[in-house]
Amino acid sequence: MTGGGGGGGGGGAARQTYIQIGTSTANFSRAGGRRGVLTVETGLDVADADLFVRAGQSAPRLRAAYNQVISRVAASLRGDAPPDVERLARELQAATDQTLGRSGARFLLGTVMAF
Repeated sequence: MTGGGGGGGGGGAARQTYIQIGTSTANFSRAGGRRGVLTVETGLDVADADLFVRAGQSAPRLRAAYNQVISRVAASLRGDAPPDVERLARELQAATDQTLGRSGARFLLGTVMAF
């Protein structure tokens, strides 16, 4: 995904704003004692050029923060109930803002699977 530049005919190349963070997984207990896996694809949209650089450099820290959130959410899953995607997105956005030290990077939630 690339940033949308303004009109003006400047002919400049569009600046990239998307950073793929990757896929995180966590285990949890399903009904009947079976083990389950929660898999979440993550990325960021960062329009601010300075924050884009910071987010790219912070990718390992972001992955670690996301893994903590996803593990906590997975541990709270009960039975065969699906994950609360709204809660997951809110908590991952908060982890993004905290890790980067400010807001401005929009967390993008990809596929969420619990199986």
